[in-house]
Amino acid sequence: MVTAEAATALPALVAFAAALVWALGAAAAQIQCVDAARAGARAAARSEPVARAEAVAREAAPDGAEVSLTRSGELWRVIVRAPAPGPGGLGLTLGAEAAALAEDTVGVEP
Repeated sequence: MVTAEAATALPALVAFAAALVWALGAAAAQIQCVDAARAGARAAARSEPVARAEAVAREAAPDGAEVSLTRSGELWRVIVRAPAPGPGGLGLTLGAEAAALAEDTVGVEP
């Protein structure tokens, strides 16, 4: 009797453990996206070349992430998008956006 119960419960426990591991991996990748967006925005705000700011963001981003950097007015915006880890990412895209005020506009009166 115990063997039959264990045989039916074990696959459910394995699936639950796998889901927890995937969720932790996805959470870690989301945090990497946030960190990458912030790092890229800081680099752009310091008037680093656009290519360098994108490189800074890519270094901090998870593997396979897309980084876009744009300037609108006085703000630099960095958007980082990455597929969730795991088999095929399970169709989930992680992402983050950060903005920073360009230092070349600080203290400049219109």
